[in-house]
Amino acid sequence: MSVVLVSEVQLYLSEAQSLKHKRAVISSLKERLHNRFNISVAEVAHNDLWQRSTLALAVVSNAGDHAGQVIDKAVRFIESDSRVQVMDFFVEER
Repeated sequence: MSVVLVSEVQLYLSEAQSLKHKRAVISSLKERLHNRFNISVAEVAHNDLWQRSTLALAVVSNAGDHAGQVIDKAVRFIESDSRVQVMDFFVEER
């Protein structure tokens, strides 16, 4: 049986001065998350705001513990990126 975990991570980009700069940061972060953790990542809210973004992360696994660990590591990875600040996040099983 497979497990699907989805996390929404609300971000603040304090140094973004334009949508172009924000999109460059978000694009880089999405690519790094996908490559490092093999997860699906999409910007799902605040697309037109310079300093806000919400990313959705999705993990599919045959073990719930493994999926939870991957999400936790991905959120910690985002928190370690000095270009963004995690304002809030939640995880749910679907």
